[in-house]
Amino acid sequence: MEKQPLSIVILAAGKGTRMRSNTPKVLHKICGREMLYYSIKESLLLSDDVCVVLGFEGEKIENTMRIYFEDKIRFLYQDIENFPGTGGALKSYQPKYQKVLVLNGDMPLVQASELERFLDTDTPITMSVLESRNLSGYGRVIITDGEVREIIEEKDASAKVLAINTLNAGVYCFDKEILESYIPKLSNHNVQGEYYLTDVIALARQDSIKIAPLFVQLENFQGVNDKLDLAKAEEVLNARIKAFWMKRGVIMHLPETIYIEESVKFFGECVVENGVCIYGNSKITASHIKAHSIVESSTIMDSDVGPLAHLRPNSIVRNSHIGNFVETKNSELNGVKVGHLSYLGDSEVGSGTNIGAGFITCNYDGRAKYKTKIGKNVFIGSDSQAIAPITIEDDCLVGAGSTIRRNLKKGEFFITCGKEVIKEGFFYKFFNKKA
Repeated sequence: MEKQPLSIVILAAGKGTRMRSNTPKVLHKICGREMLYYSIKESLLLSDDVCVVLGFEGEKIENTMRIYFEDKIRFLYQDIENFPGTGGALKSYQPKYQKVLVLNGDMPLVQASELERFLDTDTPITMSVLESRNLSGYGRVIITDGEVREIIEEKDASAKVLAINTLNAGVYCFDKEILESYIPKLSNHNVQGEYYLTDVIALARQDSIKIAPLFVQLENFQGVNDKLDLAKAEEVLNARIKAFWMKRGVIMHLPETIYIEESVKFFGECVVENGVCIYGNSKITASHIKAHSIVESSTIMDSDVGPLAHLRPNSIVRNSHIGNFVETKNSELNGVKVGHLSYLGDSEVGSGTNIGAGFITCNYDGRAKYKTKIGKNVFIGSDSQAIAPITIEDDCLVGAGSTIRRNLKKGEFFITCGKEVIKEGFFYKFFNKKA
């Protein structure tokens, strides 16, 4: 998609009190990313002049967004004390281009392809309109002869007006001169004491300026005002993410049960079974993730994982089999078999090694974490523990039930077993019963 001669300003200064959270509304996450991230990402597909207007917790929001976008966008701090409201947000805004698109930071489902449609109309003002019934919180838009005549806020609407099914979706495209002319004329003589961007529409209508409605899809322009909206938006976005990857060759079993975050990448033909959750910067290449496994910020190549496995952050798995109820963390496995019921934390394991059921790397002593290094072609018996820091060199054998407290040299056999104790008839003596 080519960038357009278009300025985009994203309004993100509000507190979002209905979220009932100490986190700024636009920093609540959907599919692993803050919802403001998505508005900026789509905007940058269209424009090289993207500005975000901040207010409440502005520095925190700016610092978070710079992690993703560095200096690709600019930030403007709203003078909320003197100029509150959506109109006040644009009091000191200066666009680069003739056309200015005004978005809201709480619309994470907006897509560049639909925003581009605002440039298809040759009118001084174009505003987004939804056709829907039984939606609360939206102003009604009066349209006659293909032009917007009036916006009536829901709280001011009569029963007759509330029956109108053309709603204000809250996104506008203005000619630069419209904002320069009418933003200074806005008044805060209203119940809220705020400067409303919708008043620009009313002032423009008084001067007979043409305002074109652009009908848009609710799914793309749905705002997020509370935690229920947040969950619904995540459901839509996650479906888009999964559809994207399935169209590129990833097989998904019962995709409606799968959760995949926006930052996850797939390469080659992969299989993802039902109930799988994949988070963070995970990269999956030509691998099979089996049912109800969890993958967090890990790299998996030419391997099968699960069912019911958990790869915690910084796991690197190559050419390996990770079975059920296996957990890894900050570990690199290359050509390894870990069948079931094991924990590999802060470890390196070489090719040809077989890890028996119940093996644990004891990597934490209560103060610090330590590394376990296991070489190639090592056999670890079931129900064993390695007390890190420790190195087990190539071609070692460890007997079942062993606790490994020292380094093992290449080719060694190691086992720790207590002396067997057998007392005949002890059960009957202990419980004072007859045989």
